[in-house]
Amino acid sequence: MTLAPMTPLAALPSPSTAVWQLGPVPIRAYALCIIVGIVVACVVTEYRLRRRGVAPGAVLDIAVWAVPAGIIGARIYHVITSPEKYFGADGQPLKAFAIWEGGLGIWGAVAGGAVGAWFAARQLGIPFAVVADALAPGLPLAQAVGRFGNWFNNELFGGRTSLPWGLQVHVMDPDNPGHALRDDAGKPVLEPGLYHPTFLYEALWNIGVAALVLVLDRKLRLGRGRAFALYVMGYTAGRFWIELMRTDEANHILGVRLNVWTAALVFLGALVYFLRVRGPREYLIPVGEPAAPVPPAGGDVSQVDLSAREAGARPVAPEGYRVVTEEQFRTYRETGEVPAEEPAASGGADADEAAEAGPEEAATDAAEREPADGPADEAGPDPDRTDDDRAGAGGARPADRDS
Repeated sequence: MTLAPMTPLAALPSPSTAVWQLGPVPIRAYALCIIVGIVVACVVTEYRLRRRGVAPGAVLDIAVWAVPAGIIGARIYHVITSPEKYFGADGQPLKAFAIWEGGLGIWGAVAGGAVGAWFAARQLGIPFAVVADALAPGLPLAQAVGRFGNWFNNELFGGRTSLPWGLQVHVMDPDNPGHALRDDAGKPVLEPGLYHPTFLYEALWNIGVAALVLVLDRKLRLGRGRAFALYVMGYTAGRFWIELMRTDEANHILGVRLNVWTAALVFLGALVYFLRVRGPREYLIPVGEPAAPVPPAGGDVSQVDLSAREAGARPVAPEGYRVVTEEQFRTYRETGEVPAEEPAASGGADADEAAEAGPEEAATDAAEREPADGPADEAGPDPDRTDDDRAGAGGARPADRDS
């Protein structure tokens, strides 16, 4: 009789070292993964912001505030949801600041990063919804990269499994953080059996969420923060079932891990926002910049040197941005023509005052506002005015399409 082999035929290995010394400086794999993830998110966000009219380099100004605020928020969430590690009977309060040892909560990272991005967006004059939608596919890609930091740390794995992609997990040395415990022969010690690689499940899921956001955003022309809400729904849906597979220590509510409840509640909030908010995608043109050159009278757009305008370094950052429609933005990019400011929409303060005044007072006000020479239609058309002038004075742009 032949006995089945005691060792699995296939398995995913885990690193036995998560920290390397560069002289006196420790290089931590966890920190490197976080940094690479941030770079990925910034590159994607910069590209998407430029396509919506934001000046080059704005993402760096946003990251200066969003990244530190996100890290602080992530750590605060972790400490609040795992207080016994730092403030319990055997807790070490100073360890709450040891971010390099792991322990960052994505919920706190998103909340803290959002506060930092909101503040930066206000300084730059960019609507926060535009920043959020631009970040939507980059953030899950950053999370996917960051999860490999957990792989290096041999943490956040799932339950036992016999699947061929089961994960080998090392017993980490508590006296030598970032290194696996070794036996008398100097070999790294492994936990018995194989485990679900939940870090890999979440990384792959996040890549799928990024692809979903990109595809639906291109098809539906999402705006007003709806692309970001779509990311939140996609991420929390995956985090819900992945969290149920994890076996690491966590606080529970009614027998269920805290992060499962958090994922469910955040998903519902994002779903409500996605369904209730409507509106077209926002595009921006700068305010406080010299107007772009106007094309020749013949209308040959090909003769406009747009490359010189875009390639040259902008000497002064724009004072802010104005939201325009996609058609207006395309015209601005092609011709350099800045769209005129939209007149106040009907139903605003003036309309409210007229409604409150009543028909007689409204008629009196209209008569007072009428020119001394009589109504405009009696005076006849002005021969010196072009068709474009008359259209700009009396016409209004079509209503925004609902996305």
